[in-house]
Amino acid sequence: MTSDRAYHHGDLRRAVLTAALDVIRTEGPAALSLRDLARRADVSHAAPAHHFKDRTGLLTAIAAEGYSLFADALASAPDLRERGVAYVQFATTHPAHFQVMFQPDLYRTDAPDLLAAKDRATAELRAGVATLAPTDAPRLTGIAAWSLAHGFATLLLSGNLSDAVGDRDPEEVFREVGRLLFSPGDAPGQRGPIRP
Repeated sequence: MTSDRAYHHGDLRRAVLTAALDVIRTEGPAALSLRDLARRADVSHAAPAHHFKDRTGLLTAIAAEGYSLFADALASAPDLRERGVAYVQFATTHPAHFQVMFQPDLYRTDAPDLLAAKDRATAELRAGVATLAPTDAPRLTGIAAWSLAHGFATLLLSGNLSDAVGDRDPEEVFREVGRLLFSPGDAPGQRGPIRP
């Protein structure tokens, strides 16, 4: 492999990120190797280290990109329920990002770009809670909403909802789950669930 190939690749950073996301989606984060990614991107084995330093740096970049995309997805939803739907949609359209984002032992949690993206996503989740009628415990309301959306998304991605969802749109199923738990206009923590 020539040095020209290593340095005149075009957007090497994006090529390595794309290859890494493919590996994570099909084999999981544990299967990542910078040497393998260099081979997939058709560059020298040292080229990915130029952009990411090491495997942890690569996973940090994936988590930061994921939180940024996640914040954008949440911002496009008008209220908390639709932010839950956006959460599920994000998980299904970006499963590799989703896997990495919620495993902080994989990346550098103090990286500035990661912290900025994560703060933006958190602010969007909190803004969704603010669309509800005032609650006595907005933080707990946020945790309840996050738990519902994250739990549904995680179960969906791991195949544990295959029978329940079938060939239906997972986002519509999530909307139904929300309707089952909360009456229209009810905020979690106010009157509570309408069914056990």
